[in-house]
Amino acid sequence: MTRVVGSAVVGRVLDVVRAPDPVLSRPGTTVDPTAPEIVQLAADLVATMRVSPGCVGLAAPQVGVSAKVFCVDVSAHPKTRGHHGTFVLCNAEVVSASRNEKAREGCMSVPDLTGDVKRASRVVVRGQEPGTGTEVVIEAEAFEARALQHEIDHCEGLLFLDRVAGAHALHTRKTYL
Repeated sequence: MTRVVGSAVVGRVLDVVRAPDPVLSRPGTTVDPTAPEIVQLAADLVATMRVSPGCVGLAAPQVGVSAKVFCVDVSAHPKTRGHHGTFVLCNAEVVSASRNEKAREGCMSVPDLTGDVKRASRVVVRGQEPGTGTEVVIEAEAFEARALQHEIDHCEGLLFLDRVAGAHALHTRKTYL
């Protein structure tokens, strides 16, 4: 599996849109992973994720593009047990999931809140690599599994806010100086 977009494509840092921007609530379109604009988008997502403190994933709708493309890299996060490094997937879907557990999530598109969300702690995700279109299957667990589901939700027009049990499960994001 290709871990990052090829070095020939330079990623640009894009602005992240915030709720209630309508692009965040629309399901993204299926993409041709070999299209040059999708390869560029993949590089842009990685570049934007890398300059965003605490960011472990970013989906195309979060940068205003209604498409099923996202990147993930949980390798530097303290909650990470196992990981696959930096990767980008197009047209990804969860093919199996098990062992639901509740945990706190945040999102760059909802910067002032976090929420308690129940998600599978083990997933198998199938998607395509940008550039080649090669189908890949990723087996992930724990924090990486949560990040994958969060980004796939973005591609389907869902925010973590759509998955919290109610107002009691929302929290003001803490800011540390």
